[in-house]
Amino acid sequence: MNQHLKKLLPMLDVFGIFERDPFGNSMLVKRIIMIVLGWITYSRLRGINKTRISGTEHLEGLPNEGVLFLSNHQTYFMDVICLYHIFFSVKWGFRNSVNFPIYLFAPRSKVFYVAASETMNEGGLIPRVFSQAGAILVNRSWREKGKDVKKEVDTAAEDKVGKGLSYGWVVSFPQGTTTPYAPLRKGTAHLIKTHNPIVVPVVINGFRRAFDKKGLRFKKRNTTLSVTFKEPIRFDKDMPTEEIMDILRDKIEQKIPVQKLVWLRDKE
Repeated sequence: MNQHLKKLLPMLDVFGIFERDPFGNSMLVKRIIMIVLGWITYSRLRGINKTRISGTEHLEGLPNEGVLFLSNHQTYFMDVICLYHIFFSVKWGFRNSVNFPIYLFAPRSKVFYVAASETMNEGGLIPRVFSQAGAILVNRSWREKGKDVKKEVDTAAEDKVGKGLSYGWVVSFPQGTTTPYAPLRKGTAHLIKTHNPIVVPVVINGFRRAFDKKGLRFKKRNTTLSVTFKEPIRFDKDMPTEEIMDILRDKIEQKIPVQKLVWLRDKE
């Protein structure tokens, strides 16, 4: 009897009321949170600030799962929120635009983002609510409470991200920090070699000027926020880790500029 019910419920559940993601979370709850947060944050992208988007034509033919978006990082939350808005808009057929918030009535729900457990669990109520919108929580082994540390590597992190990729799209920030030009974490290259996702490089700018570090408070209004999606990449599984990292560093524009290298050398 139980087996028959398990087969019947998905057929009847056209609205996804009983649907759960690979981590056991209710998709209905996730959709509700996405809609509410979408309406709350929309004015931060349109009105208070302006958002300039390019490259969403690269997203239009992507499969519904197995896609990894890799971006530079400027705030804890607003980067992800903006990308979510764009994903929703693309689902509705809009290109390079978040001008028409009707997309919030039916957002793309099979989307996840990688976040540090410390940030989401120790930052109060708002981060915990945000985590319900698709956070894949991982334990950072190199940083804790704003300080560089050395801890045991979270070996389960890659499996968690792999689960997200098997179900939908995943956003990750390979630098693992909002510090500009920080080195990329090697775990990103290992993840790509193991799960072979389609990789979409993303470059964002303006978020650090507009918002505080968390992305919840304004620093400067009337700022232009820019998001650029680069052409998708399918890496060869046999490509060396360092070569993958060099390509990614170039694509998300996080190679240290020559003038900065000269300044750092003179400082030494």
